[in-house]
Amino acid sequence: MKKLTLIFVLLATVSFAQKIKTGAENCTQYLPLLKGKSIGIVTNQTGIIDEKTHLVDFLVSKKVKIKTIFAPEHGFRGTADAGEHVSDEIDTKTGLSIISLYGKNNKPTPEQLKGIDIMIFDLQDVGTRLYTYVSTMHRIMEVCAENNIPLIVMDRPNPNIAIIDGPVLDIAFQSGIGMHRTPLLHGMTLGEHAKMINGEKWLKNKIQCKLTVIPCLNYDRSKSYSLPVRPSPNLPNDQSINLYVSLCLFEGTNVSMGRGTEKQFQIYGSPFLPKSDFSFTPKPNFGDKNPLYNGIECYGEDLSAAPRIDKLEIKWLIKAYQTSAEKSKFFDKRKFSIRAGNEKLQQQIEAGLLEDEIRKSWQLGLRDFKIMRAPYLIYN
Repeated sequence: MKKLTLIFVLLATVSFAQKIKTGAENCTQYLPLLKGKSIGIVTNQTGIIDEKTHLVDFLVSKKVKIKTIFAPEHGFRGTADAGEHVSDEIDTKTGLSIISLYGKNNKPTPEQLKGIDIMIFDLQDVGTRLYTYVSTMHRIMEVCAENNIPLIVMDRPNPNIAIIDGPVLDIAFQSGIGMHRTPLLHGMTLGEHAKMINGEKWLKNKIQCKLTVIPCLNYDRSKSYSLPVRPSPNLPNDQSINLYVSLCLFEGTNVSMGRGTEKQFQIYGSPFLPKSDFSFTPKPNFGDKNPLYNGIECYGEDLSAAPRIDKLEIKWLIKAYQTSAEKSKFFDKRKFSIRAGNEKLQQQIEAGLLEDEIRKSWQLGLRDFKIMRAPYLIYN
């Protein structure tokens, strides 16, 4: 019996040792840096420790002086729709001031930074250049460099870290959903991305910020990671996060990717696609108060039980275009090109190129990107 108990103890010890810890949970690395300092923090509902305690609450309990919380798209508690205006407010739990970084005020002003000694950045990314948190981090790095404020990035695992795929951004199509010369799926954590932004001097006027990345523990590129909370209202589960970038390209078309349903980014369809066994009717909900095709039946495909994909999947986009009854209105050229990162992908699909031919056109850019990013990787 004692021998059996010992085996269970050893197994539990091994399991504990291998548990992935986020940068925010690697507190011995950053708490000494915060002692006696006034802190600004960029975070939202994803900035949690041990899947339950918010980093802000943890720092308050450790008597760290937080001056201001800066909230990105979706707000501090993560309840705002995509693109919805988020106003400045007071956090009811801590009484701390919250300043929105979404909309016209997309980075802190010098006035808002007065009295801040160190800035902390802790957001959960999903591994695609389309996700606005990368752009938020870029702006924070820039304003910290301009105002000589050190920045600490609390790193978190990338749930799509094994995937590097898609066309590399043409800078002519740079926007808030694509600021850097990276593919749609870049296979980097935000900490690694921050090192790359600094190292490649991508900030305005090639300035660099005083950057410290607090790494994850027990993490490498072979490990899967399931997010403990929604990173945003329309990404409810692991399947949606895996499919997000592939289906997000539909946002530049007349096809719905399930906003206004309970299967956001796990289904797609429109009234202009052929009638099939699967249909859905979008309605206002938690993630979208006015979804595309509100109250109109859409036909398409349910991918909620599909196997996990390990690439940028464009076959659904090609199929939808080829079978659409409204080909001339299928693409919104501006919206689609900004998401794809070029005009070429739309042209290739309209010209009837096969998926393999399109994918071959990405390979040189992907090769050069992998070479560029190599010095900035933290995890094997």
